[in-house]
Amino acid sequence: MIGFSATKLFLILIIADILALIAGLGIGSSGVGLSDLLMPRSAVVSQIILDYRLPRTLISMIVGAGLAAAGCSLQALFRNPLADPYILGVSSGASVGAAFVILLGIASTINIMVSAFGFAIITSWIVYRIGRTEEGVPVYTLLLAGVAMAAFLSGITSLLIYISAQDMYQVVFWIMGGFWTANWLKVEVVIFPVVFSSVYLILSSWNLNAILMGEEHAMSVGIDVESFKRKVIAATALLTSAAVSVSGVIGFVGLITPHAMRLIAGENNKIILPASLLAGAAFMPFVDLISRTATSGEVPVGIITALLGAPFFLYLLRRSKVAA
Repeated sequence: MIGFSATKLFLILIIADILALIAGLGIGSSGVGLSDLLMPRSAVVSQIILDYRLPRTLISMIVGAGLAAAGCSLQALFRNPLADPYILGVSSGASVGAAFVILLGIASTINIMVSAFGFAIITSWIVYRIGRTEEGVPVYTLLLAGVAMAAFLSGITSLLIYISAQDMYQVVFWIMGGFWTANWLKVEVVIFPVVFSSVYLILSSWNLNAILMGEEHAMSVGIDVESFKRKVIAATALLTSAAVSVSGVIGFVGLITPHAMRLIAGENNKIILPASLLAGAAFMPFVDLISRTATSGEVPVGIITALLGAPFFLYLLRRSKVAA
């Protein structure tokens, strides 16, 4: 843990969010620079900023914040540092939904979003029902159900890709994740479930702290543990499903961001949950900026987060092994 006060940490993260927003609006490959933010040279420049870069940057911030908040909450709920927002099979369900719509030849923006969101929510519900027992929702059983469902749905997605050879590129590119199709409709779709779920999770941070100390301790301080689990799982499923429906599958953000905040600020979810949200909102636009400026084309954001996140994931595994 690094010696940061909560006030200093939040101030730094808010500044990082502002810088991420400015960078997302003022840097790109179209010749529109930072100076154009205050005095656009033409109507075309204004349109590029307001109709393309602004919704894209906002979506990346919302998705990054949501995935980080979901990851932080699930790590506390499961008391597992390797938990992430996709542990309930949400990403695999969304991938099947998107691939199914593309295969049918009705791959409009709204159809892909609705199908991906619907399949993700249904997958989360199925995993929850499979993992549930008469005694409640054992974490171990729920995790196994999520892994099994993710493997099954990944097989279905692969089959759909194989069947739709002519649309394979579109399906694979969506699964890799990115914000190249960002628009104001997607901002409107994603912002409400992410804000609603994130506010609930932040307000539940005291309960998450109690859960971290053990379910018996949580019950001793008056928490209905099983009811609380259901609510957190529902909130994170809603949040993650909304995020994936507009961005595709972007991995590791919900894993590495909470851990970075935990290394800085300790284990108190009252601090690290909102801090993770702010950090995710800053991290994702910078990754997206790399995605759209690193090459002449556009590298899927999911590839970049995987390249950054996988080494950190291995570090966590080794750290857990040493601690054990």
